[in-house]
Amino acid sequence: MGMGRTLFLVIGGLLLIKKTTAQSYYFYDARHYESSLVLELGAGAGIMNAFTDLGGRKGAGKKFIKDLNWKNSRPCFTVYTSALYKNRVGLRLQASFGQVTAADSLLKPVKENCSGRYERNLSFRSAIHEIMLAAEIYPFGFRNDALTDKDPPLLAPYLLAGIGYFSFDPQAKWKGRWYSLQPLHTEGQGFADYPDRKPYVLQQWNITAGTGLRYELRAWLNARLEIMHRFLPTDYLDDVSLDHYIDPALFLQNLSPGKAALALQLSDRRAGLDPGNNNRPPQQRGNPRNKDAYFTIQFHLGFLLGRARR
Repeated sequence: MGMGRTLFLVIGGLLLIKKTTAQSYYFYDARHYESSLVLELGAGAGIMNAFTDLGGRKGAGKKFIKDLNWKNSRPCFTVYTSALYKNRVGLRLQASFGQVTAADSLLKPVKENCSGRYERNLSFRSAIHEIMLAAEIYPFGFRNDALTDKDPPLLAPYLLAGIGYFSFDPQAKWKGRWYSLQPLHTEGQGFADYPDRKPYVLQQWNITAGTGLRYELRAWLNARLEIMHRFLPTDYLDDVSLDHYIDPALFLQNLSPGKAALALQLSDRRAGLDPGNNNRPPQQRGNPRNKDAYFTIQFHLGFLLGRARR
């Protein structure tokens, strides 16, 4: 089922739920009242970035935010629909589109202090398409403001937790063209010599967690600023995981001549910086002990259905 059709069905379901709860009204502020269930339709834009084996900051590869390089940030976009119950808990369906990227070449200014990561000379980009279902929780919304004369706060922090389904396709550039890396089996995935290494799939589930601030511009319009982090089950968002390079002869034995030629060029790019050195010492390729991840920071605008003037 496509993302558009899924969004359409969920919006229809939320409208049906709203209709069944429309008999329950309470005062929202001095000029408006609302039903128990308020719907929101919105869109957002911001940046997407990733934590992978490539690029990063100076020194050896570190975990999480210690290795974050803001130069890898790329634009991303979101559309969503949500249902909020009494300004306390909500359910959101969201589709996001963006790109993640990283390059060891960014470490050139600190190459003397990056443990050979600059010399590794790997890079990637990948489009990200994601659909997510998440819960919104408003910790300060569990007061019974409907029984007081106070208007609800204009600024409300909230927490997010959910599950997503995303697609990715790591690519590398060679001679002016971009090539998908998964079909090249750059770490021997699927080769008989490595029976424990299965080719990674390009559509997977993720776990989402985040936080945000919602500001009510009008009774019918929300502005949001939020950060959402995705925990991934894969270490191949950048096509790099193993801590060593495989024997290049295996590409010729297991792939067609065309794919083998590409795999030889794109799996080990150290010669791109030092073409005259054919006796390169052993060097770490990746780190299989840390899974990859990506996150977004976005600004949203949402239109509300379910509030009316008194």
